[in-house]
Amino acid sequence: MGDKVVKDGDIVDICIKFVRQHDLEFYQREFQFRCFGGQFLTSSEGDLISATASSPALNETFYVERNDTRVHIKLLGGNYVQATMNNQLTANYQGLPGWDDNAATFEMTIAANNLHGDYQLANGYGHDKAKEVLMKHQRSFITAGDFAFLSQRGINTVRIPVGWWIAQDPYPPAPFIGGSLESLDRAFSWAQFYNLKCIIDLHAAPGSQNGMEHSASRDGSVDWPSPDYISETLDVIDFLSARYVNHPALLGIELLNEPSAAAVPLDVLVSYYMRGYQIVRSYSSEAYVIICQRIGNADPMELYQANIGDSNIVVDLHYYNLFDPYFDDMNAMENIQFIYESRVPQLQSLDSANGPLLYIGEWVNEWDVTNASQLQYQMYGRAQLQAYDAASFGWSYWTLKNDRMHWDFEWNIKHKYLLLASVCLALLMKICN
Repeated sequence: MGDKVVKDGDIVDICIKFVRQHDLEFYQREFQFRCFGGQFLTSSEGDLISATASSPALNETFYVERNDTRVHIKLLGGNYVQATMNNQLTANYQGLPGWDDNAATFEMTIAANNLHGDYQLANGYGHDKAKEVLMKHQRSFITAGDFAFLSQRGINTVRIPVGWWIAQDPYPPAPFIGGSLESLDRAFSWAQFYNLKCIIDLHAAPGSQNGMEHSASRDGSVDWPSPDYISETLDVIDFLSARYVNHPALLGIELLNEPSAAAVPLDVLVSYYMRGYQIVRSYSSEAYVIICQRIGNADPMELYQANIGDSNIVVDLHYYNLFDPYFDDMNAMENIQFIYESRVPQLQSLDSANGPLLYIGEWVNEWDVTNASQLQYQMYGRAQLQAYDAASFGWSYWTLKNDRMHWDFEWNIKHKYLLLASVCLALLMKICN
């Protein structure tokens, strides 16, 4: 916003339009507000509220009182914030404001999707409750039985997402909760027992590489491209490499999941990938190093042309007939045709390129088709499996378990919406013919 915060519209309808919730502790009702330009609201200049703080501390922490859709914003130990007739925010409202129309009463409008990631869960519950919830989840959600299920159905590798704070387990920085390192160790033990391989996927990098909840973004911002965060991320890669790269169940390390094309410059990403590759190579000449394509409008060929490493390097592409208006009005057969007519030729082109191996690291047997039949899901799944089986490094389904049925690999298999055997039969017939 610049160095001064001004109101937008009527006195009682401002503030939430141009600030984002940053840290919310539900019990204390303390907020830190971050503007779209990246700065935090601060009271460091006396009564005047400005957007000039690069990181939040006491002067950037506000107490919020709520009455339905209206809020009062108050400095900790200070006065209420009000909107002045000069289109500024100041912290000098005298007395206690009521909930009528006045300069210190603001309308609260949520104009963005709420984030429901690791950061929000831990920050919202507070340490003790979050630890209780997450420990129960870590010990019950994925079990040895799931690894047995995969092994029995011919799956040979699991891709395991981790957050950057795993490198500081069991005492990660607040608000994150420890236990993820222990969970990863268990997964490696189960994988070894059931003759599976593991890919460690750095799914959440410090500062967030895409602003989404699965990258543990605090407020939707993408701060990862800064040198400090990149350096911290490389330390995480070093930690994971030192601990796991020589484990018999380790197949590879994915240096970063889904960096944003809009927020992560290609040259910054390539430089990071090169340094991450060298770190893994310092521990092993054989472990695969996986580099994920940027999400958004990015050419899949850009990483093939980057010359990031000499050996055992893999490019990870994620394919969804979702998250893009292009697929909104497609019917079932059009979605299936798209796999054969668009995805297959692209895969063939990339696989024939003289460069890294190709990996479809995420796909799902779901689409935006309403009331699709089981047979249509089977045909859609078969088309994808036939296409992605041709990738030189293979594929991974997102995800093993999910509360949405068609995103749940186990549910798809058990309820026969995804037929692995039919693909094997189709490939066998192709070979025989």
